[in-house]
Amino acid sequence: MEDPYGFEDHFPSMMERLGAEGFMRELCNGFCLLMDVSIGLITYESLKRNTMNLGLNDLRDDELIYMLAEGDLDGDGALNQMEFCILMFRLSPGLMDGSKQYMDDVGLIHFQP
Repeated sequence: MEDPYGFEDHFPSMMERLGAEGFMRELCNGFCLLMDVSIGLITYESLKRNTMNLGLNDLRDDELIYMLAEGDLDGDGALNQMEFCILMFRLSPGLMDGSKQYMDDVGLIHFQP
């Protein structure tokens, strides 16, 4: 599925190919690539530092701040692993179509921030 901004949602095909558990492992790997290893969270600084690796080096500071705020469920200004995974599900239209089943498969259905 492609949007007008060029984003193609590969998550549903990844979920199908890897299964729920494998897909969650890949999301966790992505989290580890973006996080500040000293505190175990994705912060503004760690996200900004890694935008080049993601091919997103043209994102403005306010866009990075918005990305963090969008997923920051506990209001601490950073993303923990659970918040990151939930955000990735929310940002994928294809995953949202079957999100209850996917989230139930990986044990996120009972998560309460």
